[in-house]
Amino acid sequence: MICPYCGKIGNKVIDSRLSKDARTIRRRRECIGCGRRFTTYEKLEDILPMVVKKDGRREPFSREKIISGIRKACQKRPVSVARIEEFVDSLETYFQELGKKEISSTEVGERVINKLREWDEVAYVRFASVYRQFKDISEFMSELEQILKTKQEKANG
Repeated sequence: MICPYCGKIGNKVIDSRLSKDARTIRRRRECIGCGRRFTTYEKLEDILPMVVKKDGRREPFSREKIISGIRKACQKRPVSVARIEEFVDSLETYFQELGKKEISSTEVGERVINKLREWDEVAYVRFASVYRQFKDISEFMSELEQILKTKQEKANG
């Protein structure tokens, strides 16, 4: 491990701690060259499936891309970063455990959109407007009407 301060390779581990989910180890290190301390994280390498896009292209499963999309949808909404991270952790685990080499982008998108529907209606609509590629305001209104109808049905029991 290269020291981020002086660039030397030699260092020693001072402390190691396991994360809550036991999937990551946090290590405090001290550089032998300059004596400064820094933190590293060790994580088991995940073998995730390729995502098959609607146009047939294939790309690696991207945790960062999913988090980015959810964060944009949840901007200025009461959804915590921790909640988003936990959901994406569970999404990664789910797709790993499926054992498939490829998954459709639709399957990923539907899982995300369903979770957003549970969390926050505004975030859901924001994500849906991009994900479902509404072509005009009538499609957008139709989605809003569906949300209102579902909300009213729940209120009436």
